[in-house]
Amino acid sequence: ATVTRMMTVNGDVVSNGSLEVVGAINGNIRILGKLNITGTIKGNSEASEVYAQDAKIDGDITSSGSVKIGNNTVIRGNIYATGAVIAGAVKGDIDVHGPVILDSTAIVMGNIKSKSVQINNGAAIEGMCSQCYAEVSPSNFFRD
Repeated sequence: ATVTRMMTVNGDVVSNGSLEVVGAINGNIRILGKLNITGTIKGNSEASEVYAQDAKIDGDITSSGSVKIGNNTVIRGNIYATGAVIAGAVKGDIDVHGPVILDSTAIVMGNIKSKSVQINNGAAIEGMCSQCYAEVSPSNFFRD
């Protein structure tokens, strides 16, 4: 399904398939397929995979797979996933059970919890980074 440019959906969207948002959705999204966003969402989003490019999102993103946030995307909300690549701006916490990659254009204002973090030169972070899902626990290693 596609929410086309100049189209606004007011209300929640639920689907077993995938969704492309070019227009705007004012409500929560819960789909089983992939979510591709180049428009605007005001509400929480849940999908198997999420890709946002040139998007504006006010709400949390939850994915059972990976989340990719492209350039010129602004998110005001938390991200929950198994992997994430961030090239846009996120104001919220990132909680990923796998790797997080922050591209050189990434701006993150919030805490990052992950298995591993790759921060490319130029990325800006204001918050704490914790590899709490890593196989090695520093607190166990330095236990007295």
